[in-house]
Amino acid sequence: MPREHVIAALDIGTTKICALVAEVDAQRRVNVVGVGTAVSRGMRRGVVVDIDEAARAIAEAVDKCERLAGMRVDSVYVGVTGTHIAGVNRRGVVAVSPNAVEITEMDVERAKEAARVQAIANDREILHVLPRGYTLDGQDGVRDPVGMAGRRLEAEIHIVTAGTTSVHNVVRCVDRAGLQIEDLILQPLASSQAVLSQPEKDIGVALADIGGGTTDVAVFADGGVLYSSAIGVAGNHITNDLALGLRAPFETAEQIKLQYGNAVAEDVDPDETLEVRTYDYDEGELISQRLVAEIIESRVQEILSLIRGELNKAGVDGRLPAGVVLVGGTGELKNLRQVARDVLGVPARIGIPTGAIGLTDSIMRPAYATTIGLLQWAAYHTEDIEAPLGALPEWKGVGRLKSWFRELLP
Repeated sequence: MPREHVIAALDIGTTKICALVAEVDAQRRVNVVGVGTAVSRGMRRGVVVDIDEAARAIAEAVDKCERLAGMRVDSVYVGVTGTHIAGVNRRGVVAVSPNAVEITEMDVERAKEAARVQAIANDREILHVLPRGYTLDGQDGVRDPVGMAGRRLEAEIHIVTAGTTSVHNVVRCVDRAGLQIEDLILQPLASSQAVLSQPEKDIGVALADIGGGTTDVAVFADGGVLYSSAIGVAGNHITNDLALGLRAPFETAEQIKLQYGNAVAEDVDPDETLEVRTYDYDEGELISQRLVAEIIESRVQEILSLIRGELNKAGVDGRLPAGVVLVGGTGELKNLRQVARDVLGVPARIGIPTGAIGLTDSIMRPAYATTIGLLQWAAYHTEDIEAPLGALPEWKGVGRLKSWFRELLP
């Protein structure tokens, strides 16, 4: 397969860094040939706090991936998260020339630009421009107006912006790791490519990516993005609660969460115990598994309540036919789906990534939804593959981002 049909994805999380390499064939099928993970360093709540440490962790994950794939990784598609992310809906209106027979691509671009040029703060950069739909001479619900007749075209778009400083630091980390960035993609949008179906996006669905440092929320309706946001409470808060409650090191608490974690305390036998090395007893102390579950359940309830608050802001609280799909490392917590249904008041399921083959036995899990989604997005936006590009969201083009990256780097 030609080298240009090899793509790589990089998920820079607060807890872990994951790099994947895949080959894409003429039918745009993603075949994972390399996987590499490393413990995340220099990151907090999705934001870089130590560039050198973060760059070393990225290089470690990519090196493992290269060794398994047997090929060098030069450029990557990178997932972006953090509480600096914000989304807003805008509407642009243009008049179509009375001499025009039909709506053209240029008319559509003018309408989108009319929405895009509305004021954006100087300390923010547009990350995505996502068309939600069009209205033509008062007729709404138009998916693609090109070729239709009309005189007044309105474009409704969802604009995702990011803090310039935060993104600048991510770019510098990747650069110091010796890699070029092909594109930056908001993590829940990437995850949606791997775990959501188009019918779900059409009828109404939300995706909640509960990572280590942040919980990212994206709401879809009528096939497009209605709302996007990030919450600064996530899986590491659960681990920290356990560390404080059990008086144990953070690393020990994380292992307990992964091995024995349960989001429903009543599901745990109160007589079941586990031996934990705490600050009180170096040789080990017997801790009730019910206590562990109670600590976890309390924080999970809070995270889910915050997610419901975001759904309320989006105007869809209790009104999502396809419910909420949960991904991220915390998405693997036992009984999370049950608690989510109770707190959110809508259907809930755990998102298992699909659409990739190859070395997927260990990564077809909620924790890897973002990285697999990044590969799928890259595969369907690579123009030099024979198959049609397909009907995926029209996100901001790579060209402008590459130009921006060059301006950021020395």
